[in-house]
Amino acid sequence: MSNLHKILDEKLVRVGVLGATGTVGQRFISLLSNHPWFIIHALGASPRSAGKPYAKAANWKQTTPIPSNVREIIVQECKPEHFSDCAIVFSGLDADAAGDIEGAFRAADLAVFSNAKNYRRDPLVPLIVPLVNDSHLSMVPQQQALHQPPLQKGFILTNANCSTTGLVVPLRALEKSFGPIEACFVTTMQAISGAGYPGVSALDIVDNIVPYIGGEEEKMEWETLKILGGIAEEDGENGIRHALTLPSPRSLLRATAPPPSPQQVREALAAYTPQAQSMGCPSAPVHAIFVHEEPDRPQPRLDRYYQDGAGVSVGRVRQCAVLDIKFVVLANNVSIGAATSSIINAELAVLKGVVKLPIM
Repeated sequence: MSNLHKILDEKLVRVGVLGATGTVGQRFISLLSNHPWFIIHALGASPRSAGKPYAKAANWKQTTPIPSNVREIIVQECKPEHFSDCAIVFSGLDADAAGDIEGAFRAADLAVFSNAKNYRRDPLVPLIVPLVNDSHLSMVPQQQALHQPPLQKGFILTNANCSTTGLVVPLRALEKSFGPIEACFVTTMQAISGAGYPGVSALDIVDNIVPYIGGEEEKMEWETLKILGGIAEEDGENGIRHALTLPSPRSLLRATAPPPSPQQVREALAAYTPQAQSMGCPSAPVHAIFVHEEPDRPQPRLDRYYQDGAGVSVGRVRQCAVLDIKFVVLANNVSIGAATSSIINAELAVLKGVVKLPIM
């Protein structure tokens, strides 16, 4: 255990949550309430929620009760002055509000870990899936230096779209073992929770599959390239919404030259160990990729909360008649696909000295 690990185990880091009453904000709170390094110090939401105890402001939709250490925290408006004592601010804001608010927090020299899409395409903002490309944390000093005025502690760091996240983890593992990927074809089957609360109308989704999610296909293509650094020359995606509440499973076809065997692919996926695991991030999964041998796994109902949803599950690895290999990936869209990714990103940033601590 490093000296920093020992310090973090003894003294907690103050954090805040923006969009605290929303679906992603609630997931942040559930995950952070018993975090070994972080303590929730401030909560932000819309003006209509500001001034209320959190328990009265939130329409709580998680499967566990509101954490007792959060219930009586008074919700603030999403203004930097209310979060000045926080070393880290997690953003679960909707995209229509996130841009200006997150920009203001960065300008106030606060470190923002965002789940929103607004800054993902910004060339100075890292787009990080913590099980894949934590090396992109090295972009933060340039972002700080080029900001006007330059920043000492503030920055914005984003995590990826939930479907992109589930895709790039096994792609990175395969790239690491077998070299560049020539082409991949993806079909996603996405949970209705990905549309937020209250979500897709029951009249649209019950007994139905919606074969289009606006912007999703393009988003997966360019996000994958930014995260993996131009790994794919061809990357096609079809996005479909279906009546599941949490997970986002997807089928994947991929090709390399020379192609590995299905058994080699299984072994490479199971052996993949990202830096978040080796550095001892407390929210990292034990297995970044869990490989199922059963022909009917992974399944959302059975596998979505394995490792608290912090890793991905892969199954049905087999040869493909069109490309070389095909398999199925399951990723929990509100865990590793959202809040869990942001939290592991923050843990990595602390361990790598990107976040400047004051510690409580």
